[in-house]
Amino acid sequence: MRNRIDTLFETKKDKILSVYFTAGYPQLNDTIEIIDALQSSGCDMIEIGIPFSDPLADGPVIQHSGNVALANGMNLKKLFKQLQHVREQIHIPLILMGYMNPVMQYGFEKFCADAAAIGIDGLILPDLPPDVYEKQYQQLFLQHGLHNIMLVTPRTDEPRIRYLEKLGSGFMYVVASSATTGSATNDNAGQVTYFNKLNGLKLKLPLMAGFGIGNRQQFQFVCNHLNGGIIGSAFIKHFDNNIPVSVSIPKFIQSLI
Repeated sequence: MRNRIDTLFETKKDKILSVYFTAGYPQLNDTIEIIDALQSSGCDMIEIGIPFSDPLADGPVIQHSGNVALANGMNLKKLFKQLQHVREQIHIPLILMGYMNPVMQYGFEKFCADAAAIGIDGLILPDLPPDVYEKQYQQLFLQHGLHNIMLVTPRTDEPRIRYLEKLGSGFMYVVASSATTGSATNDNAGQVTYFNKLNGLKLKLPLMAGFGIGNRQQFQFVCNHLNGGIIGSAFIKHFDNNIPVSVSIPKFIQSLI
């Protein structure tokens, strides 16, 4: 079966919306309901965050959601069980985003096999060094049909960008600023220069911007330059335990697109 990420970028070239949420937040068993509401609201792709106690790239909002999710009892075993039948109703690409510690505790080969078995399309592991991936894990990803999404930042030089593109697949995650997730930036001119630099490299992989994108204006800004944007912290902040996700999520997505 063709990877759903590839199919998405073949059929839709711009204004692609990807949304990140932390599995197990706000409630332990919200995972499928959130995914279903995101798909029905027009989201193009979903990143499912694996909660971890020390998420180095994440800001306070995602850190807090991860702590709550862990306190709720979320772990990889429970997450895979929740997602066991997800492909019966969900057809858009699903990505697991997390850190190496929980994955290694679970067992890397088992993690890849179980992720592929439930219909996961790609992985984002920010603390997996590319050279380690190339030497130790690339064949596992290929074997299980999983894309490894690589991150580039404003500080990544051209040789490194080309190396990451060669190793990665699916799309390139363009970190829109050098800050952590959820940190808004007003340096539009600097971002335009950065985005133009990436576009000038004529990379083969699509480009999706994340970090600091939280409203329609910011989403439209990155979409004017790249294939789309990734919303994380702003989505997590929108949750209100007094409002069902089936009501709140469509309103949130409509506020962006």
